[in-house]
Amino acid sequence: MKKNVIVLLSLIIILFIVNYGFLDSLLINFFGEGEVVIVERVIDGDTVVVNDSSIRLLGINSPEKGKEYYNEAKEFLEEAVLNKNAVLKFGKEKYDKYNRTLAYVFVGNKNLNLELVKNGFANFYFPSGKDIYYNDFKKAWEECEINLCEMSEEECADCIKLKEFDYENEIVVFYNKCDFDCELTEWEIKDEGRKSFVFPKFVLGKEESVKVIVLEEEKANSESEIFWIRKDYVWTDSGDTLFLRDGEGKLVLWRAY
Repeated sequence: MKKNVIVLLSLIIILFIVNYGFLDSLLINFFGEGEVVIVERVIDGDTVVVNDSSIRLLGINSPEKGKEYYNEAKEFLEEAVLNKNAVLKFGKEKYDKYNRTLAYVFVGNKNLNLELVKNGFANFYFPSGKDIYYNDFKKAWEECEINLCEMSEEECADCIKLKEFDYENEIVVFYNKCDFDCELTEWEIKDEGRKSFVFPKFVLGKEESVKVIVLEEEKANSESEIFWIRKDYVWTDSGDTLFLRDGEGKLVLWRAY
């Protein structure tokens, strides 16, 4: 027993001296759970490549290519994990519908998925249901004030309130509490994932409401109703979040359930 302890301590000392990757992996395996890997490539802010296989980071959704903060999210993740030893920890489901592995990625004692939310490069995202990390990710989003979390400074951002969020019937109602009209043209409603709706040319009158309804078929809009046409659902039964952003992409409000 004493001999084993001496050998282990010797390995630790050697690791700190030479920072040798193999010994680093050996010690991670010895002390913690998870699969030890080296990240070969970063595809975007929520996907990396390990052993020629894509790993989709659990608990987050980062901007798609062409969207604001896409490059920043990718660069943040590259700096944190590219060509480094990492530990993959898995959730309730190990693969998504695209056959990508789903995992939390740790470097040292840092959960990089969580770090992306803290730094405003991803929103929290739990399509398969809340797990043991959900509260940490939600809290990180609540405390974040930069990048994707930055609040709108538009005059109407303080006017628009979420009056009703009936996710079971796919209905959202916004109310303008101010005594002046608010133009919502190009404002965006988004869920935790990729589903989004951009307001057409639209003005919400003072102290008036507008209802946004998800439908499968086209229907003429009225002054008090706007239809979000989709062939599938928007709000998931397992829990989701509504994000409302102004025409500049800044956050107006959000609501999780």
